[in-house]
Amino acid sequence: MTVISASLVKELREATNVGMMECKKALEATGGDRDKAIQWLRERGLAVAGKRAGRVAKSGIVAADTFDGGRVGAMIEVNCETDFVARNENFRNFVMGLLQKARFAEGDLAPAVQVDIAAKIAEIGENIVFRRNTRIVLGEALGAVGSYVHMGGKIGVLVELGCGKATTPSHPHFQELLRDLTLHIAACTPVALDRVSIPAETLAREREIYAKQVTGKPPAIVEKIVNGKMEKFYRQICLLEQAFVKDPDLSVSALLQKVGESLNDTIVIRRYARYQLGD
Repeated sequence: MTVISASLVKELREATNVGMMECKKALEATGGDRDKAIQWLRERGLAVAGKRAGRVAKSGIVAADTFDGGRVGAMIEVNCETDFVARNENFRNFVMGLLQKARFAEGDLAPAVQVDIAAKIAEIGENIVFRRNTRIVLGEALGAVGSYVHMGGKIGVLVELGCGKATTPSHPHFQELLRDLTLHIAACTPVALDRVSIPAETLAREREIYAKQVTGKPPAIVEKIVNGKMEKFYRQICLLEQAFVKDPDLSVSALLQKVGESLNDTIVIRRYARYQLGD
């Protein structure tokens, strides 16, 4: 049986706008042949827009917004072939319409918008790929969701701030913090919320790299140097440990504590998402 790689499934997904599971089935049914898999999907009415489905879509925009008074946040990335289309108001309005659907999507939105995508491809004559979507819903928790889109749709951010008091989310200091954090995440590209969120294999790889940089030194010295480099690594990639972009003397965790004290509350970042076009 042919082994189907995740990268091949992803490539077929981006070419056809069909869900990952259907793409995998198509590749399994066609022995991993991408072109035959596209035909297999088209024969079942799944792939979009015939020949255009095989064309590369590397441009596009990221869109994000909050709804229900900051209780829900949604973000999507939609790709097209050219910057000309990406800047076109017609395409942007189409993406904003998809974003409205994303606010209600519990999982991958792509299968649900296949018909919309196919119609728009037929209209504008370019391949369009619905690449990904994220939704944050507060539910019963106290707090708010913030969103930010940078560089005309090249970068998008969602962040959920939690608190302990029902009056806190409407306070100007809390709202300012929420806006500042979305700007910070857009600018500083955190990889993880905190140290616990970093995969063990990533930490092991970094320690190995740093250890090889100081080969030949006594073990105790190597350990000290590696630990120092790891601390710097954490400050670079962990959101809570990063220097706040608007005041580098403050870490993000210190900023949360400072604003929390001003509101007599405890403020935490529960989760965040950052999209960069094509990343």
